[in-house]
Amino acid sequence: MSDGYSQENSYKEHATEELGVEDSAHRRVTPPVITPVLPEDRPFSHGLLDKDPATTAARKGWLKISILGVLVLFFMIWGVLPIYWAALGRSYNNIHNLSGYVVDFDGGEIGQAVTQAFKNITGPQQMSWLILDAAQFPGGPDEVAQALLDHRCWAAVTVNPQASTNLNASINAANASYNATQAVTAYLTSGRNENIYRGTITPQVTSILNTISYTFSLSSSQRLASRSDISTLLQTAPQLVIQPLAFTINDIRPFNVPVAAAVDYVGLIYLLILAFVLTNQLLVARVESGFEKRLRLRPLILLRLLWPVTLYFFVSLMYSLLSLAFGVPFSRNFGHAGFVIYWMMSWCSMSALCSLVIRGLAIESMITLLTIKFIPVFLILWIISNVSVAFYPIEVLPAIFRYGFAMPFYNVSSTVRTIIFDTKNENDDKLRPWKRPKELRERRHDNSGTSLKSMLVSTFYL
Repeated sequence: MSDGYSQENSYKEHATEELGVEDSAHRRVTPPVITPVLPEDRPFSHGLLDKDPATTAARKGWLKISILGVLVLFFMIWGVLPIYWAALGRSYNNIHNLSGYVVDFDGGEIGQAVTQAFKNITGPQQMSWLILDAAQFPGGPDEVAQALLDHRCWAAVTVNPQASTNLNASINAANASYNATQAVTAYLTSGRNENIYRGTITPQVTSILNTISYTFSLSSSQRLASRSDISTLLQTAPQLVIQPLAFTINDIRPFNVPVAAAVDYVGLIYLLILAFVLTNQLLVARVESGFEKRLRLRPLILLRLLWPVTLYFFVSLMYSLLSLAFGVPFSRNFGHAGFVIYWMMSWCSMSALCSLVIRGLAIESMITLLTIKFIPVFLILWIISNVSVAFYPIEVLPAIFRYGFAMPFYNVSSTVRTIIFDTKNENDDKLRPWKRPKELRERRHDNSGTSLKSMLVSTFYL
């Protein structure tokens, strides 16, 4: 019986195995079930106004995002761009914040005519002219010019010593060699800010002095008309009758390097854009490589702070070399150290413009707060707020623009002008020890310079 039971079980197992083989074979030959893709679900197969649910939902999302983007642009147009418009449009109402010196070293009729004319000049769109006693400047006109270089004023006019005496002596002697332009000198420093000088200060000074010259010449010719030797004067020295008073414009720090505009203003925008592009590239590098997700908080913070600044060091070098290649004379006043000072200033500027700690890092910080979607809004605000305080002097801007003293563009522009045009700025005491002596600056071929160590020390001290 047991043998029969074993045979029966063996038969059942064999039948089960055959059935399993058949089922397996059946499953292998069974074709997979394919769900057909409906025509309305295929990519690139719909019109703008299709009514199917998926297209309708996508269209609503597209409209929402588009309208939100336009509203953001409206906000930027009325909330951000007016910063720059106000900086330019309201500046002419604050020209009176720019002071000018008038010093009479003559004490005669020419001095009286000049000082009286400047006293009568008033108005918000006119410079404020201060009539100062010559005793305050025992060094003469040169000391007045030094006051201008020290940024105590924006322009200075001197009536030179013995101006009236020389005129009267030339009239009496019928001196044909009399030079009327030596009577009055106007001192300017257009390298300090070429925009305000070109558009306002120089035209105002020239217009005022031309008016004084015309008025004085008219009154002088009327007085000379009664002289018995008037015909002799007209034949021998007609300028004594026609134009006895003229002036000289002495721009002691001229803006005579046109390419400098690329490094003291417009080029700063490019520097910021370069820092922005690099910041975006570093973000993509961290995300796509997956490196960011593998770091703890402390190493990630150190990476985001130190690595951009390290790269800015080399990017700023390439940017500085570009300016050097196109002839920007960095060695005018600081020798070879001038280039390194500019390089280090550009490096600090990039770092401060693109992190809140130092420029590149400002954008680096804002990416965390605003995300990459809204960082262009911050970029426009950052550019406008910097550019607005670098075009004209902050003195002529509305009071709200006093924030400009802390902005990277303003400080870099001021330092560049010191390096190239020898103007004064807030860091002048730190720069002066590395400045080339005047006699060395006047040599055409000078290879003295300072050592690399000295240049680096001076730069980092700045």
